[in-house]
Amino acid sequence: MPNESRSSKRKILKVKALLAMEGEDTIMARTADVGGDGLCLMVGKSLKQGAIGLVRFDLFHEGQVKSIAVRAAVQYCILSNGEYKVGFRFVNLELSAMASLARYLH
Repeated sequence: MPNESRSSKRKILKVKALLAMEGEDTIMARTADVGGDGLCLMVGKSLKQGAIGLVRFDLFHEGQVKSIAVRAAVQYCILSNGEYKVGFRFVNLELSAMASLARYLH
């Protein structure tokens, strides 16, 4: 079991996402939860700890849709019910994405 390294609270978020790891094709994923410093995705393949990718997903909050695109680093990857649960930490989160996440989390 991975060590808990989250420094912010998480909120359940179940939406489709796109994941483009550096040097690889874009794959479909699903979010499990999101926080101010990262998120968890469910994906169909194993990812290496430390790998960097671009995650795209939509936040639905207060009747508005906000598209988020953020670079993130793999913190852990575990097999769970036939798919991989992958924890990501955001890398250089843009101010607009940070503001949207803060509104969603509160």
